[in-house]
Amino acid sequence: MQPLPAAAQLKVLISGGFSGPYEQLLPEFERTMRIKVTTLSGSSQGTGPQTIGAQLAAGISADVVILSREGLSELIAAQRIAAGSDVDLARTPLGVAVRAGAAKPDVRTVEAFKQVVLRASTVAVPSSTSGIYVTNELFPRLGIADKVSVKRTPRGAGAAAMVATGEADVAVMPVSEIVHAPGVDLAGVLAEEIQLNQVFAAAIVAGSQEVQAAKQLIAFLTSDRASATIRKSGMEPLLKRHTD
Repeated sequence: MQPLPAAAQLKVLISGGFSGPYEQLLPEFERTMRIKVTTLSGSSQGTGPQTIGAQLAAGISADVVILSREGLSELIAAQRIAAGSDVDLARTPLGVAVRAGAAKPDVRTVEAFKQVVLRASTVAVPSSTSGIYVTNELFPRLGIADKVSVKRTPRGAGAAAMVATGEADVAVMPVSEIVHAPGVDLAGVLAEEIQLNQVFAAAIVAGSQEVQAAKQLIAFLTSDRASATIRKSGMEPLLKRHTD
């Protein structure tokens, strides 16, 4: 990748799931490519003004979005994304967060996980893609939807913070958001039978005036150089597909 002129600037709108590796990789990208990046945050899905879709609809300027594949599919359907520019970056499973230093409950089987959330006075979940799955699909499937006290937070960071402060006993959220959150530990990942292996993807926003710089960023995030950082963040890099 050849550096672009120093005047190149990008605006990125990102959700929490991929924020860990992104924040670690961004300084190198800015330094080596001489592209200044401004980063804004939002949730992949849900309701309210904090979602990435709502922010774009309200006129927030962005060149690149990074969010769950489910959320990106909604943006594509709404014609907010430059055609063919979407690229899967990495995937991460759902895990259970407990307060740092607390005993880690067994969540490796479906029944063990079910008992953990039933015993919890409050279970925190993000109101975005993972929380929608947990509350709308998983808990009803397990027959415990009306037996678990769930607190939804706008972002995964909020769910982790509830556990860190003792407002919730556990949080169910992407592993990639647990491993970087202060005050919490990863108790374990959900059993494959009830798992949501969440894919996070990047795309160029329709109408962006910085298409070439946007392509450079996406190519960097799917490069071999980025893979080790992504893995350390509790995510699995997906097959890289460089934009031109």
